[in-house]
Amino acid sequence: MCGEFSTGWTEMQLMATPDSMRKKNDKPIGVVLLQLGGPDSLETVEPFLYNLFCDPDIIDLPLAFLFRKALARIISGRRAPKVQEYYRRIGGKSPILKLTMRQARSLERELQGKLNANVYISMRYWHPMTDEVVDRLYRDGVERVVLLPLYPHYSKTTTGSSVNEWNRVMSHRGLNHLSVTLVDEYCDHPLYIAALVRNINIALNRVAKENRSKVHLVFSAHGTPVKLVRAGDPYQQQIIRTYNAVVEQGVWGLQHHLCYQSKVGPEKWLEPSLEDTIKRLAGEKVSHLIVIPIAFVSDHSETLWEINMESKQEARALGIKYFDMSPALNTNPMFIKALADVVVKKVCK
Repeated sequence: MCGEFSTGWTEMQLMATPDSMRKKNDKPIGVVLLQLGGPDSLETVEPFLYNLFCDPDIIDLPLAFLFRKALARIISGRRAPKVQEYYRRIGGKSPILKLTMRQARSLERELQGKLNANVYISMRYWHPMTDEVVDRLYRDGVERVVLLPLYPHYSKTTTGSSVNEWNRVMSHRGLNHLSVTLVDEYCDHPLYIAALVRNINIALNRVAKENRSKVHLVFSAHGTPVKLVRAGDPYQQQIIRTYNAVVEQGVWGLQHHLCYQSKVGPEKWLEPSLEDTIKRLAGEKVSHLIVIPIAFVSDHSETLWEINMESKQEARALGIKYFDMSPALNTNPMFIKALADVVVKKVCK
């Protein structure tokens, strides 16, 4: 683990090194990509899950501070063997750091000529974690920071959790004097919508022309507990805005559906689920499905395993003849331009 981590972190340091031609007093802005993170080996699946379930924005129960760590240890220990199998099926580790590093490099190139900016990566539940990145920013002499979540839609459990951890680390380090700006959401940014449309078109072009009219587009977003929505979390409404904008811009004239995936625990989550949607469409004798990972900007277990393996197997077992997933955004040029645009607008407003 240490060897893999050290290699990745060295690449990040190189990525964040200021151009030697810059003036010493021309301090770059630090753009910090906030992302979930993922285990970098099968052995780190359990500690990754432990960090996840230790998050007070995830386990949010009355008096949870009294038992959160013990509960997280129990949950992570029980779930680890099953989750390890998921990661074993997709290559033995999460690809999210590698893909986020590519996004960071692409964004840094896109910002050249627009801003003097270095791009950093801060993962919430696995390395490089927030405290490591804050220390790196301090060593680099960064005085102004833009927090850019790789979550286009705001939720307490994603962007909110990352920002809370950022504030805790900054307070602990005594660095509250830094100028910090947050991009809270960009769910209907025109270039983000265009990037999603482009990738759906890629998937549609893989379907034989005579069968394209049979395709149902299934937009699948990560679910959240219903209680969060009732408490005012804007996530669901922002997902709906993205969904409506993509369908309107795509002008495909195809049947389309919105659903949610990745439910964990006994609480009621947003519905319908991806699983139930597939069952319903199979019951209606739908033969062709394309699933669009609408809230995910890079490939990881929810796309590579949950959609492209588990849901595909289920769909075929139910009689659906054609099942495909549109590509994740990853370094889609329009997506990178969208990220650059929201950063520039935040800095220059």
